[in-house]
Amino acid sequence: MTQATEDRFDITATIKSLAAEATDLKTRVVELRKSLDDLNERIRGISSALDQQLEASTHP
Repeated sequence: MTQATEDRFDITATIKSLAAEATDLKTRVVELRKSLDDLNERIRGISSALDQQLEASTHP
């Protein structure tokens, strides 16, 4: 095998590896965004509950 052929195999392997890593990272980003959305929803719910308690305690 010539050096040029080996280089092409190395480049191809690198591209495949990077593509696989990019796919994994994209999947992880989607998972993290979903987790952040869920957390934000929980924060809004807790904030709303605290606001209601504060309102109830200041207006008996």
